[in-house]
Amino acid sequence: MKLHSLTNNKGATHRKRRRGIGPGSGRGKTSARGQKGQKARAGSGIRPGFGGGQIPLYRTLPHRGFNNYKFRKEYAAINVSELEQLEATEITPEVMKKAGILRRKAELVKVLAHGEITRAVTVTADKFSDEAKRKIEAAGGKVILTKAEAAPTTEE
Repeated sequence: MKLHSLTNNKGATHRKRRRGIGPGSGRGKTSARGQKGQKARAGSGIRPGFGGGQIPLYRTLPHRGFNNYKFRKEYAAINVSELEQLEATEITPEVMKKAGILRRKAELVKVLAHGEITRAVTVTADKFSDEAKRKIEAAGGKVILTKAEAAPTTEE
């Protein structure tokens, strides 16, 4: 058996219904659209949700929640266990991209605490969970926040 010799089972495929091809076909004349009216006309139809002049369903139901899509910041989550696998002592987002841990192009990085780290590394990222920061520093490492996310200092 080869790919070119495979065929569909009997009854698995159907011919496309051809409308408007004469009265003998059963779908001639009005082409199965009924008589007159908006739905019988070419190029028209009723949009989804249209309620025939009454308030559409999507407007009668309450809208809940808030979506901050315009200003939200999406972080790529990197676990401490993934940092342990890298051989570099200075770990930056560029090093993570080269290693294949970060897959998307321009993104913010947050280090999370899943797993263990046993060696001293300097990690530069946009955000750290408190537990991840504690684990890195307990192993003798150093945590550096990037300038974009660093906490503002108040000078008096």
